[in-house]
Amino acid sequence: MSDRKTHLDLLAMAILLVLCASWGLQQVAVKLAGVAVPPFLQAGIRSLGATGLLLLWMGLRRIPILERDGSFGWGLVAGLLFSGEFLLIFWGLEFTNASRAVIFLYLSPFVVAIGAHFFIPGERLRWVQVVGLSGAFAGILLAFGESISFPSQKMLIGDSMLVLAAILWGSTTVVIKASVLRTLAPARTLLYQLGVSAILLLGASWAVDEPGITRLTPLVLGSLLFQTIWVAFITYLVWFWLVRHYPAGRLSAFTFLTPLFGVLAGHLVLDEPLSLLLLVALLFVGLGIYLVNRPERAGTVSTADSAGKPLVADERS
Repeated sequence: MSDRKTHLDLLAMAILLVLCASWGLQQVAVKLAGVAVPPFLQAGIRSLGATGLLLLWMGLRRIPILERDGSFGWGLVAGLLFSGEFLLIFWGLEFTNASRAVIFLYLSPFVVAIGAHFFIPGERLRWVQVVGLSGAFAGILLAFGESISFPSQKMLIGDSMLVLAAILWGSTTVVIKASVLRTLAPARTLLYQLGVSAILLLGASWAVDEPGITRLTPLVLGSLLFQTIWVAFITYLVWFWLVRHYPAGRLSAFTFLTPLFGVLAGHLVLDEPLSLLLLVALLFVGLGIYLVNRPERAGTVSTADSAGKPLVADERS
């Protein structure tokens, strides 16, 4: 592409800051809406609304929805993993703090790095990535160890759910990178995930007999709209625009700021505790994510997939 950049300019960095802040605030928005909208229903509304917006956008851009390209089966697998991830995220946030959740979710890039090492040719781990993985794992242990010290085991349950969600998130990325999905237009890959999850999440809400929306206050409505329109639809499409115009490796290194925004948002908006141990854990995780996703030297394989998916920020948050 003739307009492709070779470095991040001020516009790209400003947009990336907005994206990272948005993804970090996502868990806070889930907690805010959770007082009136049960977790599975909330996640299903988010996916359903974003699916409708994505279909409209694809229609305007004349992007085909389905083609005989062998992607349907892989798309269903990615959608199932995506659905399981959000079942655990929205349910887990009933038990743990949003600021803690964003740290555990960012175990995902390490799942991607390990999966890519074994399943994706040309993406074997380098020594600096091993160092990053080790440092970030130490941070996860610090944060997880703190949860055990609480009198109630409720937070430990939520933390465990978020760790499992991170594993599913990373597995989704590996499936996309190792299958025919990597050749699709980003909108189609995202459609598989949003469409399947909308059906399964709303089905789960019905199966467990969730009570529905108990009250629709301006704050709850604003949270749902933020998650649906801004996070699940706009920010992902903006990310793909960035990938088309800027080096993906440099972009992915920037997204380690997301957990920082999540922790700060949980503290400022929800008045969640900001302990020194949690900050140290965040430092380890952030440094590890940076090392794993540090832009490689010329002539080496990029850490982002061919569809523009960075290791630390999948097509959802």
